Amino acid sequence: MSADSLAVATAAAEAMWKNDRACQALAMELVAVDLGVAEMTMTVQAQMVNGHGICHGGYLFTLADSAFAYACNSRNLVTVAAGARIDFLQPAKLNDRLLARASVVHQGKRTGIYDVVVTNEEGVCIAQFRGNSATIGDEIVRLDSTGIAHD
Repeated sequence: MSADSLAVATAAAEAMWKNDRACQALAMELVAVDLGVAEMTMTVQAQMVNGHGICHGGYLFTLADSAFAYACNSRNLVTVAAGARIDFLQPAKLNDRLLARASVVHQGKRTGIYDVVVTNEEGVCIAQFRGNSATIGDEIVRLDSTGIAHD
């Protein structure tokens, strides 16, 4: 992507992250963002493990949904989920470091489709997620021509 798209995506992500209590509480990390893409990591903690000794699917969904959120907001327009589904392919275990890679499939003026692949540290595909986005607002952060955010 271009330097301009990276600056816009980064500014939008930084503005969102300031108030993203859910991702912060789960110790997620946003490791990459650009126009239409985002990568987030999360380590499976003891409180995330269910009665079968594997990561509860809700946490996998939350990780994928969070990467989706940063990818679809990377245009610096307030965008939310309109729907999503996930397929669980392999179990994640305690202390697994998971990576969710979100990428745009289609982005229209108001709606979009994004895919997210969740893998473990060995590259094994744990889950696949597809999210539908709806753009509902204006800019997340006001930027000047160089991509610098202004209050």
